[in-house]
Amino acid sequence: MQKIIEIEAVTKVYQMGKETVHALRGVSLDILKNEYVALMGPSGSGKSTLMNMLGCLDTPTSGEYILNGQRVSTLVDDELAAIRNKEIGFVFQTFNLIPRLSSLENVALPLVYAGMKKSDRLDKAYEVLASVGLGDRVGHRPNELSGGQRQRVAVARALVNDPSIILADEPTGNLDSKTSVEIMALFEQIHNLGNTVILVTHEPDIAEYAHRLIRLKDGLLESDTYNQNIISAL
Repeated sequence: MQKIIEIEAVTKVYQMGKETVHALRGVSLDILKNEYVALMGPSGSGKSTLMNMLGCLDTPTSGEYILNGQRVSTLVDDELAAIRNKEIGFVFQTFNLIPRLSSLENVALPLVYAGMKKSDRLDKAYEVLASVGLGDRVGHRPNELSGGQRQRVAVARALVNDPSIILADEPTGNLDSKTSVEIMALFEQIHNLGNTVILVTHEPDIAEYAHRLIRLKDGLLESDTYNQNIISAL
């Protein structure tokens, strides 16, 4: 099976005033194409730092990160931005939608940076919105949508560039339990279509949807296990 992420002995050291913070202390990790992974850990465990690195929002102090065959650990900001737009679809807890734009325009936004012409952008955005069950909400702005609908728009925006990885940071954190179940069913559907999904969460019931559970503690990999409940059902 093809490795989509290879992380080798990655460290991240921050200087906060006079204090040196070792956020990651030599983490090594491979993630395969089409895996569904939950990244867990308490506050201060390093999971947010690792997520930022996986999402090419940050670079390691030392160690190696190879994403889809490309060495990204030494890239500069502009190069990282280009990789992010091409390879990674982000879904955030706070949706991060632009209030003045319609659902269609929000979803089409990454395609602007990809240089696609407007008619093609809107066609692709509509297609992806319809695939997440919002074909009848394309003209609605975020304040005209429920929390679950807003998160579906955010998921559609993450999918629109056909990225290598969907990286979801606490995607159900602002949703009620019923809507959370619906959104997690959507991630399962996305995974079943062949996408690699990495879910960052502190909620065990949400992590249970993933097929592989990676736990961090104090900047180290504490455990890396497969979800036997799901594996045995496959």
